[in-house]
Amino acid sequence: MSIIVNLDVMLAKRKLPAGELAERVGITAANLSVLKNNKAKAIRFSTLEAICRVLDCQPGDLLEYKED
Repeated sequence: MSIIVNLDVMLAKRKLPAGELAERVGITAANLSVLKNNKAKAIRFSTLEAICRVLDCQPGDLLEYKED
């Protein structure tokens, strides 16, 4: 996969448990886990916006492009 999700890095920087982020964002812990483990095929902008709001970060802090 060419897009890497660095959600675990931001969670560690903010000292926020994944379950709490899921609750604040309004998604299930299972869906957050899929995203966190780079298994997601897509993410809604509304979800990305909510994650950025809670973590006080930019989308570029969470997403990274790497060539295969």
